[in-house]
Amino acid sequence: MTTSVKNNFLPPGLVSNLQEVLLNRKGGSENDPSKSNDESTQPSSSDAVEANSDTECSKPVVLVTNADGIEAPGLNFLVEALVRDGLYNVHVCAPQSDKSVSGHSVTLRETVAVTSAEINGATAYEVSGTPVDCVSLALSGALFSWSKPLLVISGINRGSSCGHHMFYSGVVAGAREALFCGVPSMSISLNWKKDESQESDFKDAVTVCLPLINAAIRDIEKGVFPKSCLLNIEIPASPLTNKGFKLTKQSLWRSTPSWQAVSTNRHPAGFMSNQQSLGIQLAQLSRDASAAGAARRLTTQRKNVEIVESVGVAGKTDFNRVKKYFRLEFVDKEQEGLDEDLDFRALENGFVAVTPLSLSQHNESDIHTTASEWMNAALQHGEQ
Repeated sequence: MTTSVKNNFLPPGLVSNLQEVLLNRKGGSENDPSKSNDESTQPSSSDAVEANSDTECSKPVVLVTNADGIEAPGLNFLVEALVRDGLYNVHVCAPQSDKSVSGHSVTLRETVAVTSAEINGATAYEVSGTPVDCVSLALSGALFSWSKPLLVISGINRGSSCGHHMFYSGVVAGAREALFCGVPSMSISLNWKKDESQESDFKDAVTVCLPLINAAIRDIEKGVFPKSCLLNIEIPASPLTNKGFKLTKQSLWRSTPSWQAVSTNRHPAGFMSNQQSLGIQLAQLSRDASAAGAARRLTTQRKNVEIVESVGVAGKTDFNRVKKYFRLEFVDKEQEGLDEDLDFRALENGFVAVTPLSLSQHNESDIHTTASEWMNAALQHGEQ
């Protein structure tokens, strides 16, 4: 998608159509003697584009990011719904690949590539960085023409981000970075169940959370949206059969980390098909053979060159160093006796868990009370 300062909010196809229509109208006026020939009264195509741009600029700006990557269905279903309603000026700045467990990491001392992306109705860019990079760049003023959006939405993430997983979560970090910058934000995750969930569940998840998004934007404009916190929204595995929204507190729950020793090819057969494993093993053999050949050639070329070995602290040469490979997986575990108001328990019980997250633990109680009052008022307004 190519953009310019003037046409930043209109797709090129729409600009072209507008120009064609206006040119046809201008030609018709010249052939019709009953119409004025004064071209100064005819609107130019640039005037029409600017008028439409002004209309688009008058809409609340919503920035969407995620952690699963710009092609993830959760993000695309969400953007499609926001664009379809026609109420918002939607911008997207998301990672070009999966960064779902990147936490609040940023990219320093490396160049980040930004590429325009095609998402109908939205101005979109994919970034070769983390969710935090995406939000930080978008809010910096270096990428988009606006100063800041009204709301930042991070999601919809594939998999829950409850409990301690919020510290690992890239999708929560995207919303947290917006909060750092003083912009209201929310992160949204779907409690994806392996072998049970399907892609259409993301579309249902959008249906569930859209009323809360609309209420948030409406109340941000009124100045009554909770400040100094973000809302982390967790949607149950079967979104349309949820038991309602429930304000929750962050739990201490997390999956159990499990480290497994793997072979030197870094791709154990247990994590892939036999064909994939065999292909990788053959590729490894080929690389080993190439490396051995290169070593022999290097030795031949260096026969007359004095070589000094690198010796470690323990007196062992580099050739004696041992290299091992491990792979981390998180294994779900059952939790007993958890408080019903905690995020993980509410989600497992079928509620949409809404957890306000503050940057300071000192005002956590006040933030929780404020968020509770706002959510109750927002949901009552939506039912009317």
